[in-house]
Amino acid sequence: MDSVDTEQARTFLAVVAAGNFVSAAERLHVTQSTVSTRIRTLETLLGCRLFVRNKGGTTLTAAGRHFQKHASTLVRTVEQARHDVGTAKGFRAAITIGARMGLWEQFLIRQLPELLAKAADLSVRAEIGVEADLMEGLVEGRLHIAVMYTPESRPGLKVEFLFNDRLILVSTRKKRRAELDGNYVYIDWGPEFLARHSTSFPEFFGSALTAGIGWLGLQHVLENGGSGYFPFRLVRPHLEDGKLHLAPGGPEFTIPVYVVYPADSDPSITGPALVSIRRAADMEKAPG
Repeated sequence: MDSVDTEQARTFLAVVAAGNFVSAAERLHVTQSTVSTRIRTLETLLGCRLFVRNKGGTTLTAAGRHFQKHASTLVRTVEQARHDVGTAKGFRAAITIGARMGLWEQFLIRQLPELLAKAADLSVRAEIGVEADLMEGLVEGRLHIAVMYTPESRPGLKVEFLFNDRLILVSTRKKRRAELDGNYVYIDWGPEFLARHSTSFPEFFGSALTAGIGWLGLQHVLENGGSGYFPFRLVRPHLEDGKLHLAPGGPEFTIPVYVVYPADSDPSITGPALVSIRRAADMEKAPG
């Protein structure tokens, strides 16, 4: 009998991460029929059904839940082998950490020197992505740790709350009251932010510029003028030097930040990074 290969395991994990065959196909850049064929072949090889398909997407069967851990191990082993082969001489292993750009800035980036110093035998790879990319990377084993706003609950992954990010409305012009004018830049901080933003500004139907990366939106505002919602830790220096001003009466939003990692991860690899990330989170939670 043929054996399960990494392509089939990766396709299985992509369906788990995406929640349905269509989205999994988009992530893998293949057709839906290709995904279906790979899953059917995998189910034939294993002699069991892995998914139940319904209107809401796909749900793992009991056999599928058992196989997920093996699929993750298979893909992770191949990825680890690739990392080990590519690990720079003199390092024991490599760790890959992913996060949104806005969570690297003034947060994770500050802990990298400490991590590199305290875990001198590890080489670190830093990646940027949105929640869907980060979750997929964790499920497939490409990422050891990911920091994000809205993680999905997936078997085998541990989700840990870090701190609440404080989003404030700032502008390059002093305003008498908070308003979303023609120079307002909408930053996509995720579904939680969208829901709260829509409730607070029911008459807002979109802006001329929408940015998926906070850094890009902030640079545009600073260079061309305008306003937008940004984490306080990002704009604090600009508020202090007068380049930005707090919009009076503007509602503030808080979005929880989480760190996600495999429950069975090797503590000798992920441990030092998690300690640094938690320390950074404690600094964010401290008054002032």
